[in-house]
Amino acid sequence: MATTRTATTHWEGNLLQGKGTVALESSKIGSYDVSWPARSEEPGGKTSPEELIAAAHSSCYSMAFSHGLAGKGHTVEHVDTRADVTFQPGEGITGIVLTVKARVPGLSEADFQAAAEDAKKNCPVSQALAGVKNITLRAELLG
Repeated sequence: MATTRTATTHWEGNLLQGKGTVALESSKIGSYDVSWPARSEEPGGKTSPEELIAAAHSSCYSMAFSHGLAGKGHTVEHVDTRADVTFQPGEGITGIVLTVKARVPGLSEADFQAAAEDAKKNCPVSQALAGVKNITLRAELLG
């Protein structure tokens, strides 16, 4: 069954001095202030499209990684994923670094790395971000 999730943004003013609010409409869990300085300078208590992409990518990747390992009979104790999204004004999103640390008892390092790469390839958000030229992965199997 297909699902659709919705967020809305209200913006006032021009790009550089303007401000807006993004609302997570489907879940109704909150509204967050956004601004140009939050993208290109310091966040100052506001979010940015890139931070929201990082949240989507890290959570989707964790789910894909856990699912892929479970499908191969492995029990995942935990997965911690960080996504660092780099935004360059005038160029756009120039790179994403995914850093994953997981505890998966009985999994070899080689199988862990293969599963990590497979999750990167098959995560729906990774696929949606295929236009980003540089998405790298750092994966660490915890003992």
